[in-house]
Amino acid sequence: MKGFRFTKFVPSQDPEKNTFENLLNIFLQLVTMTGGDVAEALSWLTNLDNRYGMTNPTYGIGDFIEDLKSKGYLTEENQKGEFKITGKAEQTIRKSALEEIFGKLKRGKSGQHKTTHSGQGEERGTDRRAYEFGDNLDQIALTDSLRNAQANHGFGGDYLLTEDDLEVVENEFRSQTSTVLMIDISHSMILYGEDRITPAKKVAMALAELIKTRYPKDTLDIIVFGNDAWQIEIKDLPYLQVGPYHTNTVAGLELAMDLLRRRKNPNKQIFMITDGKPTCLKVGIKYYKNAFGIDSKILSETLKLAAQCRKLKIPVTTFMIASDPYLKEFVKEFTKVNNGNAYYSSLKGLGDLIFEDYRRNRTKRF
Repeated sequence: MKGFRFTKFVPSQDPEKNTFENLLNIFLQLVTMTGGDVAEALSWLTNLDNRYGMTNPTYGIGDFIEDLKSKGYLTEENQKGEFKITGKAEQTIRKSALEEIFGKLKRGKSGQHKTTHSGQGEERGTDRRAYEFGDNLDQIALTDSLRNAQANHGFGGDYLLTEDDLEVVENEFRSQTSTVLMIDISHSMILYGEDRITPAKKVAMALAELIKTRYPKDTLDIIVFGNDAWQIEIKDLPYLQVGPYHTNTVAGLELAMDLLRRRKNPNKQIFMITDGKPTCLKVGIKYYKNAFGIDSKILSETLKLAAQCRKLKIPVTTFMIASDPYLKEFVKEFTKVNNGNAYYSSLKGLGDLIFEDYRRNRTKRF
């Protein structure tokens, strides 16, 4: 009898390759945690190796470092001769974050998300309608049009197909969205024995990689805010560190609104990741600060900007990674004024929430 006999296939493994890939994954995680400090990350990796035996007699940390250099992840070509990660390593970190946080996207349909609006868009839909003057010929649903012709004119000797028989397939618009992601880098993001900045960085890198690969027409601007607010590039995310700052939410919102004014997309939104209340305000060249409770002066200015965003149809989605009751009250009031959304998230669920909100917002016009 002819046929095929299937047996279990066990591929041969390269111990050195497997060791490198495992170490690379851990190393990139450590680099993110150390804010891009390669020397500190390698020191942590060596300590982990001594404790858990991740290398073997034929492949050690020294071999791993040499492989990092030869494969283009590390470079010493700088003024100080220090180890620095390369652009390849930065991209790998973003891809790793995307895999870790938004891994379920691999099972989804490729392409961009669609709106509920139809017309002369970019992607063929499933709805049919009668042909109208000006429709592209490639929109004609041939099978449906021929069926209409047969039903309307019968099977006579001269086959007749008229304009009234034609049906076209509706094309669907792909929406474009401009997003500003605000990341709180105040000192509280590393207080109380909890590292909150690393998960925030991972989410930002995952969102950046998601937009670059699946929604290239969308825009993403990233802002960090402490005593002041400033814009950073996507490539700067692995190096982001918390400073001895208060929380100037007003400065962050002002910069976010300024960036979105320059964007021509109809859909605009702000995502804000924070773990606390606004505690700082810049008045002239001086800083007005109050870290004790919720200051009415700072709160008033923050709510004014929330209202301005609402008038400009820019919803603010706040991801509060803290659960203090009085902080919830602040977020509740801020969200009500802006008519936006708020989530009180643990660090573990932060990525899923941001992805779901981003995906949902892309399918509507604000």
